[in-house]
Amino acid sequence: MDARKALVLFSGGQDSTTCLAWALGRYATVETVGFDYGQRHRVELDARQNVLREIRARFPDWAPRLGEDHAIDLSVLGALSDTALTRDTEIRLNSAGLPNTFVPGRNLVFLTMAAALAYRRGLEVVVGGMCETDFSGYPDCRDDTVKALQVAVSLGMGQRFTFETPLMWLDKAQTWQLAEDLGGDALVEVVAEHSHTCYLGDRSKRFDWGYGCGTCPACELRAAGYGRWRQVPGGA
Repeated sequence: MDARKALVLFSGGQDSTTCLAWALGRYATVETVGFDYGQRHRVELDARQNVLREIRARFPDWAPRLGEDHAIDLSVLGALSDTALTRDTEIRLNSAGLPNTFVPGRNLVFLTMAAALAYRRGLEVVVGGMCETDFSGYPDCRDDTVKALQVAVSLGMGQRFTFETPLMWLDKAQTWQLAEDLGGDALVEVVAEHSHTCYLGDRSKRFDWGYGCGTCPACELRAAGYGRWRQVPGGA
């Protein structure tokens, strides 16, 4: 067990739920932080609390290490962004070839705010679910971006932080497998039933992989990964 204390960027989605389990298996104390940035899929803010409740109830070895949850209002980020995650608009590619679900600066702001909170709370490690394998081309999910920001934030705050990204080189099938490795069928069930990924915030349809519209890029990625993991054509 690593004696350091960690802060997990926790949205309530599949990736951040898996990262939370990963951190709980490693660090003596783990706190969580979520961000309200005017996201279209605000249901994820409810999912956060549901997942935390289930983790505490189902995993007695982890529960004592799961500390305080924090919520930060970043509505200014949504006000600055004209994207399909912050506006009721069709999901498509923009003129730069990126999906218009890309919120410019989001992960840069998230990691910086998390580090500022970690500084105040005496936490040394910041854990995020950024991934360069299944990442829709978002430039702020790249390993180089996260490493560069780790250096900048550590210098700027006069304290060495470690930014951990356990999913960086995993695809979604491997992320499902990691959840099973960390917490068995119980954690897989928590991810499927209680986490939320769908960009449209749809909780009306239940698939084997969880709730969602089934057609947005986030749902397609999650379903395809589940299908490869379970070896079920089309993600079931």
